[in-house]
Amino acid sequence: MFSYCLRRTLAAVPVMVVVALFVFLLLRLSPGDPAAIIAGDMATPEQLDRIRETLGLNQPIYLQFFNWGGELLRGDFGTSLMSNLPVTQLMAQRLEPTVSLALLSIVLSVVVAVPMGVIAAWKHGSLIDNVVMSVSVLGFSVPVFVIGYILIKIFAIDLGWLPVQGFKRVSEEGFGPFIRHAILPALMLSTIYIALIARMTRASMLDVLGEDFVRTAHAKGASEKRVLFKHALRNAGVPILEVIGTGFALMITGVVVTESVFNIPGLGRLTVDAILARDYPVIQGLILVTSGVYVLINLAIDLSYALLDPRIRYQ
Repeated sequence: MFSYCLRRTLAAVPVMVVVALFVFLLLRLSPGDPAAIIAGDMATPEQLDRIRETLGLNQPIYLQFFNWGGELLRGDFGTSLMSNLPVTQLMAQRLEPTVSLALLSIVLSVVVAVPMGVIAAWKHGSLIDNVVMSVSVLGFSVPVFVIGYILIKIFAIDLGWLPVQGFKRVSEEGFGPFIRHAILPALMLSTIYIALIARMTRASMLDVLGEDFVRTAHAKGASEKRVLFKHALRNAGVPILEVIGTGFALMITGVVVTESVFNIPGLGRLTVDAILARDYPVIQGLILVTSGVYVLINLAIDLSYALLDPRIRYQ
């Protein structure tokens, strides 16, 4: 078990090195002078020289990479060119909205999608199964921003139950105001993941429900609920867990549209602002952080396999 965890952990290191190299080259090897791209067309030669000196662009590229990598290891992602604030400070200010929205969305997705998939597999071929699959196809087909505007039209404008835009932090306003402002963005963000998790749960459950141990559990008089959720769902859990973990990682990196539609001051909105302003240190920091989160979540998924399936521990 320890060797398996150690191997999976060490395998994540070269991935992050490759990501860091890509982020570094994104600015240095892009067409044109990076200093001119950052400063704009109206920059003076003195401003260009100052930017090159600040970013170390006048050094050999290998030395730039090692210096930049050393700063990353110390937790220094650089300084924003627009606000002149540390990139880590900017991301810390925007972290809570994105993480809280992603957590609410994935909890909502799991609570809704897993029972949907289990029931669809249990009632395979019935009207319930067809309805669940139709809803899943609809969730995949409709763009998320369209769903967001439909939710705003119904629940915010027509009914007036929920606010149209904005965000309330749990740490400042409490849980009630947070839910009122976050429920519509969470519904928008979770739609595609509800469809994905429900389909994967159904497929995995169908594979497991035909196994001998399920028939044995029925023969011993186990209730249908116990067979479905204790025996079948647990053995079907590895692919379902993979989809859930990957979905959470994608939520962290894919909230740009949601935060733009609902005007939420999170990392997604910061990404849009940084791209429009061509604030490369912020863009680099965001790519590195989101990539690191993705790698860590996938590492946690791999390690959890050994808990769900003991056979993995001994391979």
